[in-house]
Amino acid sequence: MPVTPHKAQRPYRGVFPVAPTIFDERGELDLEGQRRCIDFMIDAGSNGLCILANFSEQFVLTDAERETVMHAVLEHVAGRVPVIVTTTHFSSAVCAARSQQAEAAGAAMVMVMPPYHGATFRVPEKGIVEFFKVLSGAINIPIMIQDAPVAGTPLSVELLARLARDFANIRYFKIEVPGAAAKLRSLIEAGGKDIEGPWDGEEAITLLADLDAGATGAMTGGGYPDGIRQIIDPYFAGKREEAKAAYERWLPLINYENRQCGLIACKAMMQAGGVIKSDAVRHPLQPLHPATRAGLLELAKERDALALRWGK
Repeated sequence: MPVTPHKAQRPYRGVFPVAPTIFDERGELDLEGQRRCIDFMIDAGSNGLCILANFSEQFVLTDAERETVMHAVLEHVAGRVPVIVTTTHFSSAVCAARSQQAEAAGAAMVMVMPPYHGATFRVPEKGIVEFFKVLSGAINIPIMIQDAPVAGTPLSVELLARLARDFANIRYFKIEVPGAAAKLRSLIEAGGKDIEGPWDGEEAITLLADLDAGATGAMTGGGYPDGIRQIIDPYFAGKREEAKAAYERWLPLINYENRQCGLIACKAMMQAGGVIKSDAVRHPLQPLHPATRAGLLELAKERDALALRWGK
């Protein structure tokens, strides 16, 4: 049953971590584990969630599995928090259709990268504008543009501001390129009131600088929303020194996740804490080395991350 989007909560702010897709040891979808994962992430303080993103291993899912996960999550969340559904696809028509499905199912927003395929298949700026025109005309909920290195598609500040100016529901921007703070600051200056949601997308590794630049949201990994809230909440309350101290406390774990573990970090933490049964990733992705896992869990335990005790 579709869930009513959180229109009254706009502008969306705070911590919107990416939910991992949960698999069993055979590599099959584990929907029971998926629901427990979602419950943990909400209990840990997530202001909202993002599903089917790159950190969700969206690239190893079939189209049918994507729909299964989307409906399972949206129905289980049942309006408790807003949910962003990633609907990226090279085809304008397919991306629009995916986004229409997400809106009908109750998504609060869709997140989309510019069209790309592999290392060399790109479209020029004219094609990017037309792509987002098709998408914007297909849905009524907000669109977040994901400005990510993986797309290999330069999105200038001027282009992003133009898209926000020309299309009323392009309002959110996840900036995860090098120099994110400078780009966020420039985008806010160029786009003005049309930039409803300038967001940190660097897995919180540059979170304080991005907040100082004007970021109002952060899309991080799903392992420790409780830790990110300890940074963002005091910052938004005008207590920058408290936020800075929390950032310094959590930064070693943030850095370890980002530089040593990648998308499997949140699963490893959830599995260690009894949230999920398996931290499996789909082949050809590889499991964490035992020493890497030990280093991650040591840092998480030192910071009393909720993931390590939620399921026990």
